[in-house]
Amino acid sequence: MEELPKKPRQQESENSAESADAKNKNRRKVDAYLKYSGMAFQMGIIILVGTYAGQKLDEYFQSSQPYWTVFLALFSIFAALYVVLKDLFIGKKP
Repeated sequence: MEELPKKPRQQESENSAESADAKNKNRRKVDAYLKYSGMAFQMGIIILVGTYAGQKLDEYFQSSQPYWTVFLALFSIFAALYVVLKDLFIGKKP
């Protein structure tokens, strides 16, 4: 049996459905990019704040060695990893 040619409106609705799927895929890619780049900035800020606080504490206590800087830098690295991994595996509930 031969298929009848599709009506123009049916073709339009199929094209719009296909373009909507493509837009959704692109939107998911952009959302993922923004999520992971936001995580990178979040990690950087946490580490910078921890290191800066350590430097200020070393200046305040006039330490001969940068104990506070090293301790708070390492602590902030682990804190940043914890925050990012928690967001990555658990995720934020909408």
